[in-house]
Amino acid sequence: MKLEIFPAIDMIDGQVVRLVKGDYAQKQVYGADPAAVARSFFEQGARNLHLVDLDAARTGIVQNKAQIAAIAKTGLFVEVGGGIRSCERIEEYLALGVQRVILGTVAAKDPDFVSDMVRRFGSAIAVSVDARDGMVAVSGWQETTALESFAFCRDMADRGVETVIYTDIGRDGLLGGANIAAYKSLNRIQGLNIIASGGVSFESDITALRDLGVYGAIVGKALYENKLSLPRVLSLAQGGSAS
Repeated sequence: MKLEIFPAIDMIDGQVVRLVKGDYAQKQVYGADPAAVARSFFEQGARNLHLVDLDAARTGIVQNKAQIAAIAKTGLFVEVGGGIRSCERIEEYLALGVQRVILGTVAAKDPDFVSDMVRRFGSAIAVSVDARDGMVAVSGWQETTALESFAFCRDMADRGVETVIYTDIGRDGLLGGANIAAYKSLNRIQGLNIIASGGVSFESDITALRDLGVYGAIVGKALYENKLSLPRVLSLAQGGSAS
């Protein structure tokens, strides 16, 4: 079984950053050139990239368009999220060369919009489900809703969404390991590709997700902190054995 690996780039003010549990006050800067980081991932063998505009996630305003356009030219399959709440924004990103657009806050607040966009753009639409204590969080993780996260994922699948990025906020940025039990449950939802996000930090996370048959995994801080080697992660994802 193959696991798709999505190295992550989060951007604030045009810089590559990582947050802890989505807290903008806990920001670590890892680079000033997101496109250069993306090219490095490609040179190490990656073929996918998970890209989030954290400025847009918080304000709804795109401030990193030039960086996104440059990243879309690297040869990677690029999925982009952060503040995408209109058809016009989706069209704008797809026109830049982005292959998949991630709906977050708008999916929780206006699920019928998701249905409309899936009818229009098909598999180019993904939904980000960010869970805090099992409930969906929105607006850059600053607001927790009354939506149960697993039920929300099932609803998205029923609406034709093919890909869900599920983040356990409580584990994000802590390098403590992924919530494997949650992905085991989510992977039972028929017709839905699950991308695991939040705390993916160990080779055992990669092999466990791969062996469960989960579609993909996002690896972020563990790469930037040299806790995981991207070529090694890619090898394990393709079926290599853990050390």
